[in-house]
Amino acid sequence: MANKGKQAKASRKHGGEAMDKEAYAEHLSALELELNNMARWLQASGRRIVVVVEGRDTAGKGGVIAAITATLSPRQVHAVALAKPTERERAQWYFQRYVPHLPAAGEMVLFDRSWYNRAGVERVMGYCTEAEAKAFLKQAPVFEKLLVDDGILLFKYWLTVDQKQQEARFAERLDDPLKRWKLSPVDMQARAHYADYGRARDTMLAATHTRHAPWTLVDFNDQRRGRLTLIRHLLDHLPDTAVAPAPIEFPPLGHAPLRERFDGPLSPLKPWPRR
Repeated sequence: MANKGKQAKASRKHGGEAMDKEAYAEHLSALELELNNMARWLQASGRRIVVVVEGRDTAGKGGVIAAITATLSPRQVHAVALAKPTERERAQWYFQRYVPHLPAAGEMVLFDRSWYNRAGVERVMGYCTEAEAKAFLKQAPVFEKLLVDDGILLFKYWLTVDQKQQEARFAERLDDPLKRWKLSPVDMQARAHYADYGRARDTMLAATHTRHAPWTLVDFNDQRRGRLTLIRHLLDHLPDTAVAPAPIEFPPLGHAPLRERFDGPLSPLKPWPRR
């Protein structure tokens, strides 16, 4: 797409040239092995992990979550991206809709946006009252202390992106029919509130960056570098995750491999492309 060149050019800061696909794939492959080691440790230890991924629109929240989960079992590692609250959820305690998605023993949950919606988009765009936003900032550290005291390993990441880079990514989404779904009217309105979002973020960080649940800021102007940086930080801040994989016996089949047979009324579709 025409805007990909602009996006790559905009990425050439805070770390030199934008990382190319080959180098990224090589580094990510090594991290994927460590992530799988982590998953085995998580299952063996019964620990629970919550990863909150926040940031501006286009920062790369979905991309880094996809990079983490790509080679892990979806039964064990879950990504949560909630839609806007229903009328009933709006009448509940604010944190209530997130509680059912918290992990059980041996699980990891990654929130693509989280309860921090209230401190960001809801506050900036007027979807909550100022009183509700201030109440949230007081309650969030208490809520997170309860999670941590119960044994959950909680990680909170804010992905940073300059407006020049954000504009390039918005334009790319507009040009790419496979990415148009990522654009919404709220995204377009947010372009006029870049500074407002920054002020709301700073207020949020000041109120919720605690010893028991600290924030970590990650530069995502180059998304590939950002993903690697975040994953490396996450792995480095977990206990020793070296757990040998359980041995699996794989004896010889004992006969020639069989072919699929269909004796009933159905048969597979003809392979594409059809001639």
